[in-house]
Amino acid sequence: MAGLKDIRNRITSVKSTRQITSAMKMVSAAKLKKAQDRVVQIRPYAMKLREVLTEVSSGLNKDHAGVYNENRKTENVLIVLMASNRGLCGAFNSNICKKSLQHITDNYSALAEQHKIKFYCIGKKAVDFIKKTEFEILDSSNEIFDNLSFANTNIIATKLMKLFTDKSFDRIDIVYNSFKNAAIHEQRVEKFLPMALEIEERANPSEYIFEPGIDKIMEEMIPKSLKIQLFRSILDSNAAEHGARMTAMHQATDNATELIKDLTLMYNKARQAAITGEILEITSGANALKG
Repeated sequence: MAGLKDIRNRITSVKSTRQITSAMKMVSAAKLKKAQDRVVQIRPYAMKLREVLTEVSSGLNKDHAGVYNENRKTENVLIVLMASNRGLCGAFNSNICKKSLQHITDNYSALAEQHKIKFYCIGKKAVDFIKKTEFEILDSSNEIFDNLSFANTNIIATKLMKLFTDKSFDRIDIVYNSFKNAAIHEQRVEKFLPMALEIEERANPSEYIFEPGIDKIMEEMIPKSLKIQLFRSILDSNAAEHGARMTAMHQATDNATELIKDLTLMYNKARQAAITGEILEITSGANALKG
């Protein structure tokens, strides 16, 4: 059995760790509240923008092909992988990174063998993971989480759209964690480009009169919709990260509390055994003197 001093040192160490994990839990909870509010605010806007885009596109010709919805033969693919800059958030990063590799295996195995798949990493953990694979990192934007705003996300979205329009890539997919609640987040894959327009054939097309023409409106709305899609994905990933970290720190705090209880029990047993041993020694010595 470990000595009393060693057990006391362990108890002190675990208590210090528990203070740290408890503080990190509270910080993550505060950040989660702000991140969750932003996600809740952006989702209805993104959904309504998509509905308007669908309504407007109903007046287009079924064979309409714009610069952002041009379906080409898929020869080069870019995967936008969103993770976090820091760890201590459970399996948040490892799960989404594995999801990206599984997505490639399921859909682009032939292209992977030809080295025609590249990654655009958002988050240091994504960069660290992909560096350990055979895939090439085209670019990264790790600083986005330091100042998460639509303006900064707009820079990334514009860069991705240009990579598609200049035909550097024929398809761009986003892999990210979709926020559900503090304890649950879902690994999700979304097609970013080419954009899928839901052009419906209707007997009576939209009765709205568009000014300027539909084509001009689509030229303005599609880039806007793409930028909102990317912004929403990053907000989702950010909220899911804080939720995962809060949950991980909560579990770590609970585990530390249980460990302290076990160590305290061990310490009491060791102390009792030591006291019992001393009493036996004193009793033996007294009996020896009597003899």
